[in-house]
Amino acid sequence: MIPSGGGSIRVVFVDADLIVVDKPAGVPSVPARTPLDPPCVATVLRPEFGPLEAVHRLDRDTSGLLVLARSTPARAALGRSFEARAVQKRYEAIVHGQPDRPAGIVHLPLASDPQRPPRSRVDPIHGRPATTRWQLLAASQAGAQPWSLLELEPVTGRSHQLRVHLAWLGMPIVGDRLYGRWERDGIGCSNPRLALHAKWLEFPHPRDGRPIEVRAISPDWFGAHTSPERERWDSPPTDHL
Repeated sequence: MIPSGGGSIRVVFVDADLIVVDKPAGVPSVPARTPLDPPCVATVLRPEFGPLEAVHRLDRDTSGLLVLARSTPARAALGRSFEARAVQKRYEAIVHGQPDRPAGIVHLPLASDPQRPPRSRVDPIHGRPATTRWQLLAASQAGAQPWSLLELEPVTGRSHQLRVHLAWLGMPIVGDRLYGRWERDGIGCSNPRLALHAKWLEFPHPRDGRPIEVRAISPDWFGAHTSPERERWDSPPTDHL
């Protein structure tokens, strides 16, 4: 564990070419835009591991797995893997509401929203293709609001893709200040963080192509903050998955 301003960064995998960490929410994955922002992951790790560069991004409020290169050749090889969609990613999210089926896929093109930066929006004319697969893992019917725990697989990697797609489905991620119900339903009182976690990655090693698989368990608060009563999660029937 390596302390940072937003929490401890856990090293999940490390060798001479790359490092994979479990990033806490609140820590930028790339260099900060202003001096007032906290240091990014590479800056925090530099004293122990030397120069690093993130090869993909996680939103600052998203926790979970982040891959950083330790050399220019490794950065180039990993970048090619991401561009070729040779990297498999899975996330977990707690969302408002419940889907009407156990799994699905979303094909909605996304573009930046010039009227409300840094938001993205569904844009069938100017948007770039974006695809997300989702699966229901658990649901709760107790209390005033229904909740669902989803597994998400972004087939493409557009900015804010998972957050926009889920909001469009009517199931915004809990704690999402940009696309959710933060102000309308008082979630901010019990959910200070975005309930989105990058839990699993598989990618070819940049040196020899062997598959690297890494996992990160969900943060402790992730499953305990859905309501003051800590509503019980009910797993869906296994024959629906």
